[in-house]
Amino acid sequence: MLDAKVRELLNQQINKEFYSAYLYLDFSNYYYDQELNGFGNWYMIQAQEERDHALLFLKYLQNNGEKVELDAIDKPAVELSCNKAPLEEGLKHERYVTSLIHTIYEAAHAAKDFRTMQFLDWFVKEQGEEEKNAESMVKKFELYGNDPRSLYMLDNEMAARIYTAPSLVL
Repeated sequence: MLDAKVRELLNQQINKEFYSAYLYLDFSNYYYDQELNGFGNWYMIQAQEERDHALLFLKYLQNNGEKVELDAIDKPAVELSCNKAPLEEGLKHERYVTSLIHTIYEAAHAAKDFRTMQFLDWFVKEQGEEEKNAESMVKKFELYGNDPRSLYMLDNEMAARIYTAPSLVL
């Protein structure tokens, strides 16, 4: 049995990860509409990763004999007014998700729930990578996004991203 607060936060995180997937699908659609298909691809893969993160949390709760409660997923409410906006919103969102993971970790630590802390270690590392990738994309866009040829090359770089499922074993 998990601590009630830890269980509640883990359950909430499932829904927040699904929201992240929705948000990144929205970004992907935005970029496909702009004919920036590489950026669209990058965020489509990002959406797949977030979905998988949700499923990892779900499976963790199930493996611990806990009931999973799914909520409705809100429609993304971000204004995408230019090609840089999804990148900036993505960085902001990754920082938010990092804070959520840290909150769960703090609750698990307070409850001396070492198994959940160990489970979350992968997510802590993953969030570091997610923030670094998001920061890099913003910086690259700031450097190259106003030059059409450079933007074309950056879009091609984003198109090369392929999906790999998370390697976390439950």
